[in-house]
Amino acid sequence: MTASSSRVPWQAASLAAARLYLITGARPDLRAFLTAAVRGGVDLVQLREKGLPDGRLLETLHEARAITRELGVPLVVNDRSDLALLAQAEAVHLGQDDLPTREARRFGLPLGLSTHAPHEIDEAEADYLGVGPVFETPTKAGRTPVGLELVRHAAARANVTWFAIGGIDRTNVESVVAAGATRIAVVRAIGEARDPEAAARGLREALP
Repeated sequence: MTASSSRVPWQAASLAAARLYLITGARPDLRAFLTAAVRGGVDLVQLREKGLPDGRLLETLHEARAITRELGVPLVVNDRSDLALLAQAEAVHLGQDDLPTREARRFGLPLGLSTHAPHEIDEAEADYLGVGPVFETPTKAGRTPVGLELVRHAAARANVTWFAIGGIDRTNVESVVAAGATRIAVVRAIGEARDPEAAARGLREALP
């Protein structure tokens, strides 16, 4: 299967221009939520949903893909390179314990990779990185926060686009930026906000 012309073009320049990366699960108000978030400044969306059977997950990905296509932002799929390809998503995001990046490359999609330590940043073979969790977060329960020191390491050493992630919100985003981050990825800061558009705008305005 080849890349579809219906995908939002995924180029190094457009990825480098992205600043605010939203990670969300399936939700009944997905269209309204994503529309508001993109209006507020979100320019990259990941669908992360680990609790659904494959068939239902693919349906959800098709729904998300239709929405993001209308909004003009790329869609990234968490973990599942096969379903990302079927849903015509722009990229797939992998964790350290997921399919090895060299194997995932066989699907022909750009790859993001979560990193939690300096050597993982230094050795990563991916198109972009997630660096964190910077702060404690229930979305990564049991994982010790890496703190701002890893953000500083990424700022100094990463040779691809990277996003700081993990517990980042309007109260601490300035410290993340001060440590060298120019891009962030968030879940709860927008996903649990009463006004997703305003929450996204506040975060986007805090970024360089």
